Parts: sequence; C-alpha cells; structure tokens
Amino acid sequence: MNRREMSIVIAITIFGLVLQQSGAALAENLQAIANPKELGFDRDRLERVTKVFQGYVDVGQLPGAVVLIARNSKLGYLRAFGYQDRAKQVAMTPSSIFRIASMTKPITTTAAMMLVEEGKLDIAAPVSQYLPEFKDTQVGVEKRDANTGNTELVLEPQKRPMTVQDLMRHTAGLVYGQFGDGLIHKAYRAQNMMDRGQSLPEMVTKLSRLPLAHQPGEVWEYSMATDVIGRIIEVVSGVPLDRFVEERITKPLGMQSTGFYVREPDIGRLAQPQVDPATGERPVMADVTQQPRWLSGGGGMVSTAADYLRFAEMLLHGGATEETRLLASPTVKLMASNALPPGIGYSERARTMMADLAPTPTAGQGFGLGFAVRTASGRNPLPGSVGTYYWTGASGTTFWIDPKEKLIGILMIQVPLAQTAPYRRALRYLAYQALLDNVE
Repeated sequence: MNRREMSIVIAITIFGLVLQQSGAALAENLQAIANPKELGFDRDRLERVTKVFQGYVDVGQLPGAVVLIARNSKLGYLRAFGYQDRAKQVAMTPSSIFRIASMTKPITTTAAMMLVEEGKLDIAAPVSQYLPEFKDTQVGVEKRDANTGNTELVLEPQKRPMTVQDLMRHTAGLVYGQFGDGLIHKAYRAQNMMDRGQSLPEMVTKLSRLPLAHQPGEVWEYSMATDVIGRIIEVVSGVPLDRFVEERITKPLGMQSTGFYVREPDIGRLAQPQVDPATGERPVMADVTQQPRWLSGGGGMVSTAADYLRFAEMLLHGGATEETRLLASPTVKLMASNALPPGIGYSERARTMMADLAPTPTAGQGFGLGFAVRTASGRNPLPGSVGTYYWTGASGTTFWIDPKEKLIGILMIQVPLAQTAPYRRALRYLAYQALLDNVE
C-alpha cells in the first residue's frame, strides 16, 4: 500500500469514528429550554419529575432512567438519573442506549405505510398476497371432549382472509405465546417462536404452520403480527428489514443510535437492568450486542431518548421534520385513528391485565396502525387528550404523543415487564400536572 492509499484509509477510518461518536454527542448536547414557562410548564411542578425519579433510584427501585418531555418542538425537560449499569457503577447519560422492545412496532408500521404511499403495498389486501404461506392457515378452536374431558383444538377455515390491516391493528388472529395458557399459546412456546437465532423468513414459515387463535377481524389480541409486517416489508421492497429502516427512516431522521443491535463502538452506552435482590441475578433481557438473525419488527430495536424524540416529532408534525418528509399528513392521521371495528372482542389479557394500556372502550381507548389511541376522556386512569397515541415496551420504555397539547413524553428504563407500569404512569401524571392553564 502506497502513501496515498494509506492516507485514504486513515481518512475513512477517522470519518467513520466521527460518525459513530456523533450520535452520543447529539444526545449529550440536547438542552432543555431555560424557562419552561415559555412552553407552558410550571417550573416548580416540572421539578417534581426530578424528585420522583431520583427517589426511585435512591431506594433501589430503578437502576436509572432517562426522562424527556417536549412541547411545541422544544425540550421542556431532559434528565438522566442513576446508573446505566448499577453493578458496574456506570452513570446514566442522555446518550445511553436502551432495548425499546415494542416501541419498535411504530417504526416498523411507519416503514410499511411508506410502501403504501408508494403504491407497493395494499393494507386491505390479504396477507397471503405477499406471503403465500398464510393462504391455507386455519383457525384453532378449543373444544372439550365430552367423553375424555380433555381439551383439544378443532381446526376451522378462516371466514375471511387476514389482511395487512389486521396485522397492523392486532386483529389477525395471531398471539404472543408468552401471554397466555391456551393450546395455541403453548404451541407458540413449543415452536420457540421468539428465537433470536431464526431468520425472519424462517419465523414466518413456522408461524404460518400454526393455527390462528381467532377468526381474523373478530378479536384484538396483542401478537407477533408486526413481525409478519417486517417480512412483508422485505418481500415488497426487496431489501432486508434493517436496511430498509436505516435507509428510509433512521438515517433521514438522524437517529444515529437506533437499530437492531448496538454496534461495537457504542456497547459502552448500553443500559442494563439491575440485579434482582430476590434471585441475585439480572433479569434476562435480549443480548443486543451482536447482530441478530431475526430482525424483529415487533420488538427487536434499540434506541436513545433523543433518537426516539426525532421519530415522535416526525409523527407529531404530520410525517415530516424540517429536513425530510417520511409520510403524508393524512397517512399519519389514519395511523393515529382508532382502527378497531364496533363489536370487536378482546383477549383475556387485554381485558384484565393491560389496565391503562388496554385498547378497549372501557379504558377509553382503541388501537390504530402501530399504537394505541385515546378515544374518550375520563375513562382511562391517566391524563391525556382525546387523540393521544402511545405505546410501551416490555423492557420498560414508553412514549406518548398528544397532538392537542403538542406534547411528547419519553421514558427510557430497563426493567422487567411486570415492573414497568408504575413508572410510565408516574411520568404521565407528572408531565400533565406541570402544564399551565394559560401561557403568557
């Protein structure tokens, strides 16, 4: 290699290092507005967020957190609490990276809607139009044998084919195996449907061979449907899901720390759950330090608070930022509208366990294309305007967008699913109680 070639290699290497470090620098440089009153926040009430979340850290409930509240496209509050890794005494920073789990779903659905806008994907079409392996999938109905007393699955044909829209709103008849004890849930577990070692095509093939738990369009059950959407994106676009998301969403929005795994230079920024005193071990969470075979569009991504703010701002502003447009405003309105038909049924988990998250009329909510939507005031235990849309992840992260108040809230933590609810609820209460009635 001559001197000129060596110089080029060095220049490329330096440029690459700058790019790798810039995501952290952007997050670290984010600053909340000096006078929160300009955004309609009472300064003293906003500081209650600090007291509450620092308290969670001090008593050992949370290892750490990053809390972000934005309004009118400006930061009203941004604070990192506690530890990115309590066991190693690594401090949390605004640039810390988190497993966002099901907060991946809105990103995947956005990718699909971009293809809809290009005329390449029809959400009213049967899933089998894009994934033929689903054409003959049947519905499994549990029935008790009167002679033996055993419960068995009786297979029935679909009354109508599952559509892409069914996937987006979780009415396709699919499930998550870990969220139930029915025979089909058990079949999902037996097939290890959440295996990160499988490829996306392999996952879809396995899934298509299992019965549906419900007739398409009849029951809302949270499910692996968005993972199927990820495969449809690959088939329609002709490129792998991770590449499509990077080239069409994260790169244009400047989400430099968001992807399906944490790259080598950024591993030191990955937040970890703390040791459970009852077991003496950390709760099990996905190893996101290696590129996975399974590109899970339903829950496989990592991100930072600053990155996810860019994505949320794009949605709040009708699909565009100052630099780029991903979607048209009518498309975002469709996504953020209740897509559940009248008379829809709900899974047991949705009715009894999801509480404030439930997309049910009882909770004053529905489900759009990729996230839940507030449909009524007064029924849900949490504050928020009608039209607010949001979702949360199994590892503790949560976000919401309130178009009426032009308000975005993001919470980044890493705790097991069963422990997440108090923290997401606290942030919602704390954010809204800090709003002023009148802004000068």
